[in-house]
Amino acid sequence: MMNLLITGGAGFIGSNLIRQVIDEPEISKLVNLDCLTYAGHLANLEGIHGSHPRYFFEQVDLRHQEEVIRVIRQHDITHVIHLAAESHVDRSIAGPDDFIATNINGTFHLLEACRSHWFNPETSIQMRASRFLHVSTDEVFGSLSPDAPAFTEATPCAPNSPYSASKAASDMLVRSYHHTYGLPAMITRCSNNYGPYQFPEKLIPVAIQSILYRQPVPVYGDGMNVRDWLHVGDHCEALWTVLTQGTPGGTYNIGGCNEHANLYLVQQLCDIVDELQPALGGNSRALLSFVADRPGHDRRYAIDATKLSFELGWKPAHTLEAGLRETVNWYLEHQDWVKAVTSSQRS
Repeated sequence: MMNLLITGGAGFIGSNLIRQVIDEPEISKLVNLDCLTYAGHLANLEGIHGSHPRYFFEQVDLRHQEEVIRVIRQHDITHVIHLAAESHVDRSIAGPDDFIATNINGTFHLLEACRSHWFNPETSIQMRASRFLHVSTDEVFGSLSPDAPAFTEATPCAPNSPYSASKAASDMLVRSYHHTYGLPAMITRCSNNYGPYQFPEKLIPVAIQSILYRQPVPVYGDGMNVRDWLHVGDHCEALWTVLTQGTPGGTYNIGGCNEHANLYLVQQLCDIVDELQPALGGNSRALLSFVADRPGHDRRYAIDATKLSFELGWKPAHTLEAGLRETVNWYLEHQDWVKAVTSSQRS
């Protein structure tokens, strides 16, 4: 049985993860720690927040060390999936301070809180059956050339933005706590996620909303930056698999096996919206608008998830076509949610 802490549980991936695992028989208590920044919304957990008997919510900022310690001790946390992070690259370029404070210092506070609760301070012997899963990103590896092999777990980190640098630094902290203190920690590095409840500042929801409202659909540079696209449901399944079956000290890449240029992706979204919403008039590709490229924009990411597949048996279930269609449908049916979360940001 586990008392599971999910940090960032009111965000995009965190809320999907909570929905996916809350009824797993191993879980006796699930604690959602989230400070509810602009991208964290309890509306993402409708039907669970305030009603599920296993669910508890703590509105805590990871930068507040004493509060993090309190949560770990008060709920006798045995397992952690650490998702909370500042994650939008554009925001990290405009203001990197929050990324350093949350992604690095916040991770340090969480590691220290777990170490103090799980280990005997006099003998440094682990007293609880516990696991710590740190969720990172393929962006820590930097940029790939068009013909280069995909990132593996052995690829050196070479981050190119303040966001990816802060994530690489937190990865190294987690690694050091395993090797120095024996903390039963693991790291996952995933490719670009998409799916329900993604805050409308990322490429896919931005494109969907722009198409629906017949506004220019922004595409950075020439649109040929390549990403591997991972459905959030597949990511959540992989996280649960690593938490329960992975090897402490291990690192696992999680990829969607859907490597495509951003331009292709946005074109597919245009076509899906045209099909599902013919009243808009069609020809949504005419809305594509090429804008100045992001500073330091990595050209290509690609994930080799062979290790995770071979060792733990995980494979993505969604094709890109099916996943995009499902995602567009979700946004079409949840325009009230989009208006609510974007209006709360403005207020």
